Amino acid sequence: METEIPKLHMFFFPFMAKGHIIPIVDIAKLFVARGVKITAITTQADAPFFSKANQRINNSATQIDIKIIKFPSKEVGLPEGCENVDAITNSARFNFDLVIKFFQAAALLQEPLEDLLEKYKPDCLVADMFFPWATDAAAKFGIPRLVFHGTGFFSLCTMSSMRLYEPHKKVSSDSEEFVVPNLPDEIKLSRKQIPESMRDGESFVGKLFKAMGASELKSYGVVVNSFYELEPAYAEHFRKVLGRRAWHIGPVSLCNRSLEDLSSRGKQASLDEQECLKWLNSKEPNSVVYVCFGSVANFSSAQLMEIALGLEASGQSFIWVVRKDKNDEEEEEDWLPVGFEKKMEGRGLIIRGWAPQLLILDHEAVGGFVTHCGWNSTLEGVSAGVPMVAWPVSADQFYNEKLITQVLKIGVSVGIQQSTMLFGDYIKKEAVEKAVRALFTSDEAKEMRSRAKALGEMAKKAVEEGGSSYSDLSALVEGLMSLRHH
Repeated sequence: METEIPKLHMFFFPFMAKGHIIPIVDIAKLFVARGVKITAITTQADAPFFSKANQRINNSATQIDIKIIKFPSKEVGLPEGCENVDAITNSARFNFDLVIKFFQAAALLQEPLEDLLEKYKPDCLVADMFFPWATDAAAKFGIPRLVFHGTGFFSLCTMSSMRLYEPHKKVSSDSEEFVVPNLPDEIKLSRKQIPESMRDGESFVGKLFKAMGASELKSYGVVVNSFYELEPAYAEHFRKVLGRRAWHIGPVSLCNRSLEDLSSRGKQASLDEQECLKWLNSKEPNSVVYVCFGSVANFSSAQLMEIALGLEASGQSFIWVVRKDKNDEEEEEDWLPVGFEKKMEGRGLIIRGWAPQLLILDHEAVGGFVTHCGWNSTLEGVSAGVPMVAWPVSADQFYNEKLITQVLKIGVSVGIQQSTMLFGDYIKKEAVEKAVRALFTSDEAKEMRSRAKALGEMAKKAVEEGGSSYSDLSALVEGLMSLRHH
């Protein structure tokens, strides 16, 4: 009698931030669908992301196993219960020291991770880029480690070129542009637009990114939430010129098909999805602009006021997601013009808190997306086939802006020049109005929309059986299986 071959067993270890956990949950679901046994390593605060996914997986035999490790907040001087990036960025008085403490706490997770690796001996560890020590931790037990960056090939190639050639050190001022060397396209940036980790290699964050680069080179490879047809020159460049082993398996958000999956992804939405759909159903196709800056960007009241005035002046219907809570129904909010919501009734919908983004973007009424260019949002906009207004704030977002506006030509820039961790450059209402109008009424609008729609179709084909991402995922599973046999 033949003995049954045990399932491939993979550990998933995401960084404690929504932008990292949400795609990791989707990736875990993709592997589960291929018959892989998945164990998620997470903290108490973030475990619900995985348990919610389990509620959608009907077969109890294929559910994601969840192992909870204690996040050492107190040990590094963080407030009790501060277990994810939300807890830092949501505070009214953001303090960069808290970010450093958070990363120091994350580094203390090496020992509990190693205990779990030793006990369960998985066949592979998929660990977030912010855990550079995970490659060595896995190697102790002969386990291959895959890196999850949470960004695409264009951004990965740009970051590598920046690290290798340091072109930002060869210009005389912060606003002078330089060409990023050795890329398939001519990409220009200024020092103002690159992340702090790149500007100051000796800072805490700079050293962390150096460690991440070194760790990636020693890892088994990189799993990328992208698809080949979106950025073929950069997928080739990353693999052939930079010599990295990588698998594109995205857009991973497309594994969410049902209304429940679309509306419940991430956190509980602040607005009932039926109410949201009813509002969208009352609008003409391609008439609504969706405005959302992700889960980290935190704008001042003055900037929000300019956005409100710009949206009003654009004449476009809009859904605007704002990270502000309304304390009292009667209270006037200092970030909105007096009587704004009443005036915009029927034309504008403000969602305070978390929005069902996939549900909104996929609706035929939505014809444009004002985005902070975080990779998840960028790829979700691409998958929905909508043109974008690029409003980057920090990290890899200025790179993604170049991809959207210059390489793919499916969007326009709002004109941000300065990368800041949380509080972006100040943009006036006129620039907001101009950028929104450009998506709907400019001479280029039709061509941008047509290109965006074509990419949306390619994204859907990529994840279907026989598609580029479906095939790469198959190749990765087969490669890990054969590695186990050896």
